[in-house]
Amino acid sequence: MPSAPLIARIALDIPVPRLFDYLAPGISREDIGLRVRVPFGRKELVGVIMDLITDSSHDPHKLKPVLEIYRDAPALSTELLRLLNFCSDYYHYPLGPTVMAALPTALRRSRSIQIKLASAWQLTTAGLNLGTADLPAHAPAQRALLDRMRDGQAHAGAALAESCTSYRGIVKTWVSRGWAIQISQPARLRADPVTADTPPQLTPAQQVAVEQISTAFTSYQAFLLHGITGSGKTEVYLHLVAAALERGGQVLLLVPEINLTPQLTGVFRARFPHTEIATLHSGMAEGERLAHWLAAAEGRARIVLGTRLAVFAQLPQLALMIVDEEHDSSFHQQDGLRYAARDVAVMRAQQQCVPVVLGSATPALESWHNARNGRYTLISLNQRAIADARLPAINLLDTRSSKPEDGLSHALLGAIRHRLAAGQQSLVFVNRRGYSPALMCFECGWSAACARCSAKLVLHLRERQLRCHHCGHTEPVVHACPACGNIDLKPGGFGTQRIEDTLIRHFPQARILRVDRDSTRKKNSWVDMQRAIHKGEADILVGTQLLAKGHDFPRLTLVGVINADSALYSPDFRATERLFAQLMQVGGRAGRASEAGEVLIQTQFPDHHLYRLLQRHDYAGFAASLLAERASAGFPPFVHQAVLRAEANRLDTALDFLRKAHDAAPLITGITLFDPTQASMARKAGVERALLLVQSPTRKTLQAFLDGWMTRLYALKANNIRWNLDVDPLEI
Repeated sequence: MPSAPLIARIALDIPVPRLFDYLAPGISREDIGLRVRVPFGRKELVGVIMDLITDSSHDPHKLKPVLEIYRDAPALSTELLRLLNFCSDYYHYPLGPTVMAALPTALRRSRSIQIKLASAWQLTTAGLNLGTADLPAHAPAQRALLDRMRDGQAHAGAALAESCTSYRGIVKTWVSRGWAIQISQPARLRADPVTADTPPQLTPAQQVAVEQISTAFTSYQAFLLHGITGSGKTEVYLHLVAAALERGGQVLLLVPEINLTPQLTGVFRARFPHTEIATLHSGMAEGERLAHWLAAAEGRARIVLGTRLAVFAQLPQLALMIVDEEHDSSFHQQDGLRYAARDVAVMRAQQQCVPVVLGSATPALESWHNARNGRYTLISLNQRAIADARLPAINLLDTRSSKPEDGLSHALLGAIRHRLAAGQQSLVFVNRRGYSPALMCFECGWSAACARCSAKLVLHLRERQLRCHHCGHTEPVVHACPACGNIDLKPGGFGTQRIEDTLIRHFPQARILRVDRDSTRKKNSWVDMQRAIHKGEADILVGTQLLAKGHDFPRLTLVGVINADSALYSPDFRATERLFAQLMQVGGRAGRASEAGEVLIQTQFPDHHLYRLLQRHDYAGFAASLLAERASAGFPPFVHQAVLRAEANRLDTALDFLRKAHDAAPLITGITLFDPTQASMARKAGVERALLLVQSPTRKTLQAFLDGWMTRLYALKANNIRWNLDVDPLEI
């Protein structure tokens, strides 16, 4: 009796919670994880083989065959498929889109990929048996080249050029004599040479951290590396990476911002000049991202640096995972598969039995809570790595008694003037780009609002535009109030452009550099700005949170903070946590070398406990007080939450769907289901938005509820509705 035909279960980028069955001629279990091209209705789609079965719930005679299997890239590994299955289950997002989102865009297209190849040279057996006597007596270049190639590996031209600039003629001769062969292999990701750095002496605390984490190789353990700003967390990472590479492993390092990857890549290339380093982030060109993904998947890249999407990179010899600035909200994906890269990294480390290091000067409260409960191992770096460097003094400027002039107080202006005289750099931090957050009429109260969002339009005076920073809508600046005709319209509040203008008026001879998303739009503009700052070609920096994370500017000794109080008014229970982290981070840019640093914060609430704890650099005290508040109020991490969000052209339509979802919810003890309500931003990009919050004291209970609820949600009629589920939401 003939055996039953094999049926491939295929993950497709279709938003339904199921896989699709296809006949699988010529496909074996070794092909699981490979890409295929399949018919789907009148179209053809690319998918990934997830499993092979012999019995389908569908009539086998109605199943269509796989049209083509792509073998031009490594199959997704069993470990990676297991992680993607977990993400689909935990975040309750269809498996097909989850799997396809983990692939570079080029691998989602229905065509084979083209790999850029480069020449390389490798010694033959005869070449390996060569002795120095076989070479000309006065040929130091040939001897150096032979020493370089004696490892028997294939060497690209850039690598050979480091030993001998005239390598081409030599290897050509060796090939003709049968001593070497020329082959083609994937081109190196970065061929330009780099000067190796000299590792500094570790501080005692850094040495303890490296030794403690190194003992966990080959097993899972989560470490929370809590280091004050300037304590040398990056140096700890570098030593751990070196230890992992010595064991033959690969390392994945996640950073929160695209802008941090070039700087960190430069640091790692200088420390590991002969190691292939891949970078993965959404700002890369399609071909470039594919080349880096393949280098990681094939094991050629031993170090992978990337933003949150890199957590799904294929790494066949993964030995260590590091999440830098683990508290940062940028690690949370806000559309499609809504995941937290930090949490996925911890799960991946657990599944693959490797250590994971979460580093931050201001850990997320959830991570700090896990460390206090013993789920993570806490390691602290409480001193700055440079011997003469000290934490900056933090002083509060009471703006009730000393009113700022165009956003800047007399005390802050005086401090900047003092730094200019001393040849030092200053940073004015204002986390709002544009000229001002609003354009207002003080006669009738009108303010420019976005017609498509529940938000004010931001004034960009130099471009003569009003812009919505949520949907991108733009309008020309109006010259009279549309409500009352008043022509004396005024900006409300301060953005980076307005503060820059104020500084230009007060310090016309100073070199002022504005750093925000508007000024860094051009490719490499931020890299060029960093170079100028390091060279001392800027006296005063004005910027947003782009300047707050991970940068080391030795000449910078003063940080002034504008408009920090706004977060104290926020209804978001995470607002004060974010404010403390932001101020600690931006303040940490000051005084990182031998010169003392100072932070001046303009505030109307100088006695607020957050500022007082900040002055003492007391993150532990702040975390303890905030955890006590969260426990009393019943907020995370003491409860676990999920939010069902709905969008429609009318708010009533969205709320009506959520009411039906509320009624369809299974009855499970330990679940609190709140009433549907409009979102904090009720309208965005012309769409009305509403939400439904559900929470439970235990993660297990919440997941059990969501499992049953999602089945019923998919069965609901959802005409003209878009809905999604956000598990462990960052914002409500």
